[in-house]
Order: sequence, then structure tokens, then C-alpha cells
Amino acid sequence: MTDQDANSPSLHAFSTWEPLLRLLRERFTPEPGGAAEYASGRIARGGWSLPSRTRGRRPTEAIDAEVAALEPVHGALAAAGVEDVTFTAKLAASGPVTVRVMGQSPAVESGLGAQPGALLLVEGAVPEPWRRLPEPPGPDAGPAPSADPALLERTLRERIPASAVGATDAEIAETEERLGIALPEELKALYRVTRGRWQDWGEDAEAAEAAYTALRCELFPLTEVYVADTASRPTLWRFGAMEAVVTTPEDAVQGLVGSPGWIVFADNGGGDRIAVDLTPGPRGHVGQIVMLSHEYDIGAELIADSLTDLILGRESEPSGGGPAPDGPAAVAHVNRRSLPSVAAAAHPDLEVLSIGVWDAAPLSLAPVLDLPRLRTLTAYPGTLADPLEIAELKGLEYLELAPEDWRTLLDAGAVPRSLSAAGITTRGAQSPTSTVTLANEILALWGRPPIVQVVLEGELE
Repeated sequence: MTDQDANSPSLHAFSTWEPLLRLLRERFTPEPGGAAEYASGRIARGGWSLPSRTRGRRPTEAIDAEVAALEPVHGALAAAGVEDVTFTAKLAASGPVTVRVMGQSPAVESGLGAQPGALLLVEGAVPEPWRRLPEPPGPDAGPAPSADPALLERTLRERIPASAVGATDAEIAETEERLGIALPEELKALYRVTRGRWQDWGEDAEAAEAAYTALRCELFPLTEVYVADTASRPTLWRFGAMEAVVTTPEDAVQGLVGSPGWIVFADNGGGDRIAVDLTPGPRGHVGQIVMLSHEYDIGAELIADSLTDLILGRESEPSGGGPAPDGPAAVAHVNRRSLPSVAAAAHPDLEVLSIGVWDAAPLSLAPVLDLPRLRTLTAYPGTLADPLEIAELKGLEYLELAPEDWRTLLDAGAVPRSLSAAGITTRGAQSPTSTVTLANEILALWGRPPIVQVVLEGELE
């Protein structure tokens, strides 16, 4: 947090929150003499989430009122150098009003609404799929028979206007040095014809369009070519921990988050990246062309056996590794619409077990206690028969439980020390105050920075 400007509103001054508290009291209109109302929300520099009595689209005047009421808080965030805060306000029809302001912690990810996100118990830790490296190509792996750098270059020179500016050998060498990897010959052949800088076309829009048509993609300049390793596809723990890397013997593409052998050189025009794959799956070819969807954090899709095939329009049938399918294998969901029991989820390859909404008796974890690869467990409130069974799961790196289940583990000193991150799942409109207190208790076990809470009280005239 930076020093507060003398002329700026203070984030921890009651006056900064007065306009918002007045708006919320009008919105919730507590009954005189009745119980106080509680309202929680999140306020960020670029937006906000406030409670409302109505559902659906809010009228313009309601949004305008929120903008005006939030102006002092937004100003205080900017002055303090803070990205966002959450709050809980206790609103009475008369008398003092209390607001609890909860700041950021470097050990807590952003959550939904006012609730905290995943607790980062180990500095710098990432979910297991983000640590997974590709299997090296087999001894028989090699380029597709269709890979033909000479044909590729010849075809592009025929299709792309002669005014195209190609990359020099020095520019290609600079790119290889920056990436720490040699560019495959097909990719070099492409860039020798055009280096991907649209400025090179000047005012000749027709020539630029011809190049785009010939390339069948939006080519990146050499300076923007990058390696799609796992760091290039960041995610939140609560999402990443639910994924699993799965590659079958029939896959042409390894089902990875990222690979040091995925060289991204283009876009499909819709936000999906196109890459040369130098670490193919068991049925793939070195140098095949894959597409990384912007809708997924994991996996890639084979679109051509070679860059030559892509340019010549000989695209492959979609194939490749991706998110693990639901079912009793790497990722399993037990709930009233999916798997009917924990026993049905038990499998030697099980890595992720998610227990969701459940109408029957609470479940025992006994069928999965000895599984060697189980690393993620999430359980909806009221679904576990005995939360202390969790202490027997020695390989957990992510655990997401209801507050009452966390309380059981904490009181028994049974929180698994193997955890790298944790989540607290709540049901209904639960106040974040108790959740934050619980989160800080869990963070303290690992000596991590707590979520700072400041309580402000004042009168609304």
C-alpha cells in the first residue's frame, strides 16, 4: 500500500464509506427496532459487486446511484495503490452503522463476490498439471511425410505479393536466441517469405489481405513468436487443481497445459493460438500444427500434420489431448447427477475427486484413502460423513471444504500438511466475515500473510 495523499479519501475512514452505506441502508430498509441487515460486496478499481434485492437487469438510475456512492471508495483505492477490497456492513434503521473492510493478501487469490478465493499456502506453488512436462518423442518420431520446406516456400512466393518483406537469417537467429530453441525448417521457410509485420505492406491493403488468405492464419511478427509453456497459460488454483493431464496411446497431441516445444506463431483470428508442436503425442509428428483454444487452460488440438499441409489446405481431422473426461479415471465427480458413490469414483488413476450436491446420506472417503495419485478433493457442505478421514490422504495438494469441515480438521490438528493451496466453499448468502476469520486461521498454519480486516463505525445522518 502506498502513502495516502493528503487530499485523497482514506480507505479506512468512515466518511469514505458513508455514501455507499447510505445507499445500502436505503436499499435494504431495515425495520425500525428490527434486526440489523448485513450486506457484503467487492469493490475493485475497474468494477464492483454489490448486493441487491432484485434480480435481473438493474435500471440505469440504480447503476448511476452506485457509481456516485462508490466514487470516494474508488478514489481511496487508487490513492492507496490497492486493486480491490471486500466489505461487510451491518445496517440498522437507526444508530451506529458498522462496516468491516477486508483488504488483499498476497497469499489469497481473488474470489467470487466478497468471499476470499483460494489460499496460497506455499509460495509460488502451482497445480500439478502446471508442473507436468511433456514426454520426449519416441525414437521413431519425426516430421510428417508431407513436411516440405521447399514446397512451402515456393507455394507462398507464388501466392503472396512480391512486395512481401521476408525475415533475414539474422532476424531468425535473434528469435531462436530469444526463445532458446531452434525454429523448425518449415517455420523458417515461412518467415523468409514474409516476416509477419503488417507495417511492411504500407497502404497496400489488397496485398495484406492476399497474404492473410495465403497463410490461412494471422501470422505473428518474429518478435512476438513465443513458446507456449505452462507459464503462458496461468490459471487460478480453484480451476487448475480440478484439471488433469491425460495422454492416451492413440493421441497425436499430448494433453498438456503447455510445452517447451509448442512454438506459437499465429492466431486463428478468434483468439486461439496456432503453434508448431515439437513434442507430439504417441500418434503425432514432430513439427505438426496444433491450436490452443482460448476457452481451455489445458490441451491442444491437431489441425495439420505439417505447416506445409496447413498452407496447402490439407488440414487434419480434429484430434489431440485435452481436459480429462469426467468419470472414474483421472477426474471424477460424485453428485446426484453424475457418479452415484465414492466407490464408483475409486480408480488407481484418480487424481481429482469432486463431491457436489448430494441428497442421500453423507459419504465416506474410505474407498479412495489408499489411492496413490489423489491430489485434489473438493466437497460440498454436508456431504462428508467424517471429515477426519481426510487426514489419511497423504498426497493432497488442494483441499476445498465447507467451513464446518475445516473447523473439524482444525480443532483436531488434522489439516493435511501436504497442501499447497486450500479453498473454503460456502452455501447461500453467508457473510464473508466468518470465512475470512477461518481463512486467516488456515493461513497461519503455514505462516502466510493474513487478510487484513479493519472495522469502522459511525452514524449516518
